[in-house]
Formats: sequence, structure tokens, C-alpha cells
Amino acid sequence: MTAALMLQGTGSNVGKSMITAGLCRAYTKRGLKVRPFKPQNMSNNAAVTADGGEIGRAQALQAIACGVEPSVHMNPVLLKPETETGAQVVVRGVRVESLKARAYMAKRAAYLPAILESFETLGEQADLILVEGAGSPAEINLRNDDIANMGFAHAAHVPVALIGDIHRGGVMASIAGTLQIISPEDAAQIKTFLINNFHGDVSLFDDGRRWLEDHCQIPCAGIIPHFAGAVRLPAEDAVALEDAALMGSGKIKIAVPRLARIANFDDLDPLKLEPDVTLEIVQPGTALPGDADLVLIPGSKATISDLKDFRAQGWDIDLAAHVRRGGRVLGLCGGYQMLGRQLSDPEGIEGPAGQVDGLGHLDVETVLTPDKSLERVEAIHLASGLALQGYEMHIGRTEGPDCERAFASVGGTPEGASSRDSRIQATYLHGLFASDAFRATYLKTLGAAEGTASYQASVETTLDELAAHLEQFVDLDGLLAIAEGSC
Repeated sequence: MTAALMLQGTGSNVGKSMITAGLCRAYTKRGLKVRPFKPQNMSNNAAVTADGGEIGRAQALQAIACGVEPSVHMNPVLLKPETETGAQVVVRGVRVESLKARAYMAKRAAYLPAILESFETLGEQADLILVEGAGSPAEINLRNDDIANMGFAHAAHVPVALIGDIHRGGVMASIAGTLQIISPEDAAQIKTFLINNFHGDVSLFDDGRRWLEDHCQIPCAGIIPHFAGAVRLPAEDAVALEDAALMGSGKIKIAVPRLARIANFDDLDPLKLEPDVTLEIVQPGTALPGDADLVLIPGSKATISDLKDFRAQGWDIDLAAHVRRGGRVLGLCGGYQMLGRQLSDPEGIEGPAGQVDGLGHLDVETVLTPDKSLERVEAIHLASGLALQGYEMHIGRTEGPDCERAFASVGGTPEGASSRDSRIQATYLHGLFASDAFRATYLKTLGAAEGTASYQASVETTLDELAAHLEQFVDLDGLLAIAEGSC
């Protein structure tokens, strides 16, 4: 039986994804064949696998940390929120249905066989599987038919390490309280705990560590100091953007409205690392800045709903003023669709059937269709002739006169659109800024200096640094012994 360890958290955003990625790299560097796994993920930040499926971006990063291609088996159930109470259900990379939260809760146990099959498939390829939980096992109101945390851990017979974030405060209560309120059977599944995000002298927590070990009757596998390099890695979901404001301090300002259903915002990751760029995430209730060099409208999981909200925020007025000042605009995927004259949903894919006026900055129209484009692509940026790699993940077909001035060429087929003066551009391609030469050239048109670092090299270096960080502060031998069932 393949060794496996599940990393659960005392809450959301305590560092499960980052620590899992770091452990993936650390054990891979030790010579083990490692695979990441997350039974159920909820995120609109998705990645496309080589076989044309989609999984959570965090599992794609963890696959990179393992030195392997992402697979749909690494995240067999992905929930992509479409409304406050409903989500698209993706099983092994393919959308199967959209369900309201209550309906999904009633049905989710039916997905467990597929989850276990994917887990077994990965086990055939690996010496070690590192499993990431979702949310927290302390959400005991969600325990019945759980497939994301303890329900999976029991079904697959996987031991658990519990992670708490000391930076949030109350870490001792969160760890001890989790073990107290879950069932004795679930508590017995937790074999160790980790404390993440410590600032300052780690030895100051020695008494707290001893108390937790005595009170909880399980060992501590490590106190992990804050890892500053985490900002250089893709975030798992839009929670990372909720309090974001200015990223960087460069002379070029790129303003990005935080759409309610923002999707695939990892498009921004290469930009926020550029020394000449200030990336401003414009929060709801805040105007688009008047001094922006570029307004970048990102992808959306519910384009029509986000377009209505865009107007409700007054961003349509701000954008029009930006355009009148001669500012540049780039729309990515859902942002592309919003920039046109009209957006139609005749089959009611995103809600009630109908059509809405777009922002009108491109002479194109979009019709939403059930078929979903989901593939990795290699393209040529037409203005520069540079190659770029990316992926498409969208529904809808966009046509109109401005498509004659395409943004890129994919397999010889024009893709995207541009206004006559080229100041308004749009494309369905995600991930294009990860192509270093293209990113450098594009930013140069905005006034950036020549020469930028390799984004992929930055990710690889950061994963190596994270692995070394965990080697120093975590008992990796002890965790492996737990995963192998020898402890």
C-alpha cells in the first residue's frame, strides 16, 4: 500500500496548499516518487491538464513541485462557484452539472467512489501521496457524508497531520479545540500537528508546544517560521485577493478590478513580480485609479453577473474616462467578453436566458454556448511575432469587426481582438504573461525597462527554498514514518 499523509487545517487559509507543495518538493528531492492529491477543491483558479481536463491551481503547482505533469486524478472533484449558493461540479476534469449548495451536500457522497479510484490510480505511480484537505475537520456541521477531510481519510485509511496558523492568533485553542469537538474516531486519525507562520524567536513557543503535546497526546512535527517567498507562488483561490491592494512599487501601474467571480487570477502572478510594475487590485467600492497605465479586466466564472456588478461599482464610468485619457485596456477571457457591444446567453447557461449590453469598447459580440474550450495552446502574439504558451478555459463564441485585428494566432487561426488604435485589446488566452519574452515586450510598450527574470525559474527556485525551509523546521522523517504506517 502506497504511503500517504493528509494535511488538514484548523481553518481555511492556514497554509495547507503551500506546505503540501513544499513537502512535495522536499520528498521529491529525497528521491521519492511523490504525487499530490486533493479529494475536493473549491476554487475558480483552475489549471488545464495535458489531457484537456481542469483541476485546482494549487494541485497543478504541487505537481510541478513533484516534477510531474498535472493530472485530473490529483483533484477528482472541483467545485467552481457560480453564485453565492451554487457551483459548477467538475469530476476528473470534466463539468458534469451545476448544483445549489444544499443539493450538492445531499449528493456529494456519490462522488466518493470516483475519488477513491483516482487516489488508487495515483498510488500506482507513487511512493508517497500527500493529500490536502479542504477547510477544516472542525466544521462538524458538514461531517455527514464528508469527502474532503475526515470522510476521505477514513475511507482511504490515510493518517492526518493537523496544521494551525499562529499568525491568526488563538492557535493553541484552534488545535486543541479541533481535537475536542470532532468525534473520537476522527481525532484518532490525527497523528501529529504543525504550527505554521511563526514570526520571531521560535523558542518562545516551547512552553506552548509542550502544553499542546501533553494536552492533545500527539507530537508536534514542527513550528514553521513565516516563509516570505510564498508571495512568489500562485495562490489557491480568491481569498488571497480580498484584502489585496498595491503589489510592487514600479513606475507602471496596472489596475485590476476584483470581480465578484474572478477566475484564473494566476494570470497576474508573473506581473506582480516585475520590478517596474505596481499591480493594484481594485476592491469593490473603490474607483479605478485615474493614473493607471493599463486596466486589466480578468477572467470571470459568471461573466454576465460580473458585468452587472462592474456597472454597479461605477467601474464602467471609470473605464470610459480611462479610455478617453488614452489609457490602455486588456481583457482576458471573461474580461474580453465584457468589453464587447453585447453579451447573449440564449440557453440560460449563466442564469435566465437573455442578453445584456457590454461595455462597448470593442466592436464584437459574444454568444454563450454550452461547449467549453479547455486546452493548452501555443500561440504567436501578432504584434511582436513572439511565441507564447497559455491555455483556453471558457464558454462562448466572440465575433465582430475588431476580431479582424486579432491579438494572437493559434495554429494559424486568428484569436482575440483589438481596437483600431490598438489601445483596447482582448484575448481568451490565460497564462500568457508566464511567457517571459512576451511579457517583457508587452510591458515595454507600457514603459518598462528591458529584461525580466524567468517566471518559471522563479517558481522553481521558490519551491526549492520552501523545501529547504521545511527540511530545517519540520520533522520530515517523522511525517514519512506516519505516512508509511510505522509510527
